[in-house]
Amino acid sequence: MIQKSQTATLASWTNNKQATYVIACGIGLFSALALPVFAAPPGVLPFGVYDPGGQFSEDPDVQIEHLFLPWEDVFLPSLELADEYAAERARAILVTIEPWTWTRSERNSAERLTQGITSGVYDGNIRAICDTLAGFQSPVTVRWAQEMEDSSGQFIWAKWEPETYISAYRHVVETCRQSSDNFDFMWSPLGYEDFQDYFPGDDYVDVIGLSVFGLQAWEQEVLGSEQSFRDILTPRYERALEFDLPIVVAELGYVGDTAYIERWENDVRQDLDGFPELEAVIYFNQQEVYPWPDGFGLPDWRIPNNQLDEIQAGLSD
Repeated sequence: MIQKSQTATLASWTNNKQATYVIACGIGLFSALALPVFAAPPGVLPFGVYDPGGQFSEDPDVQIEHLFLPWEDVFLPSLELADEYAAERARAILVTIEPWTWTRSERNSAERLTQGITSGVYDGNIRAICDTLAGFQSPVTVRWAQEMEDSSGQFIWAKWEPETYISAYRHVVETCRQSSDNFDFMWSPLGYEDFQDYFPGDDYVDVIGLSVFGLQAWEQEVLGSEQSFRDILTPRYERALEFDLPIVVAELGYVGDTAYIERWENDVRQDLDGFPELEAVIYFNQQEVYPWPDGFGLPDWRIPNNQLDEIQAGLSD
């Protein structure tokens, strides 16, 4: 389980999320380019980042490095570089394994994916990744096939029949455990009303991950009022309490004007009354890769791009 003293993850994709091997090799490149260095928002709650640009590389307050990788075309040696990067900074690692390729034109259908998992076609992919993770210096939490109740069409593993998803999730965990018994496993829905149907069981989950994103322009136009971190997290957190497990915001992002950003930054690690099971928040320091609903484009969650002088400028061109 992710501990409050060690909570983090390293990221590994390019801006279009199509690369097959840039999990860690970009860190030195970005450091050499002397990009701005950022610090975690104020507060005491453990903080992590998905930070492909390495812009939180010098912040000792970051405790979790978030990695994303596809299981079909990952370059395994880059994972070892990611571990070195995290270990040097005393960060734990959260690894999100996505069961597809990031090359869009070569992706499977949902049907082929489920058949492949059931028949063991992907067991070699799982074992290769987990064998590599087993050698890490840093503590590892594995997060597989996130946001499975999402109906937007972004993920080919979303909106399966619950029993199909549960069977696949359990198979992945059981296969990964053959590599090491030291992994913790994160089950990570968005937190929508029906997400409980996809719970794989206590024997397969150590921590629950939720997603919390705030987009000021969309909230104003579609919802009629701005939302706070607490507004979005509360119903999702309360549903997750049913399982009596630690809770982490595995993906966090916010885009808006200066006042909106300041409120979110002051809340995400400090406005914690009523959230005793919340163990960490992990910022997604990257531009969105799938269109936000209602024509709001690709929000840029990257700091400082997420702070807009005018709300209508908050959408990706």
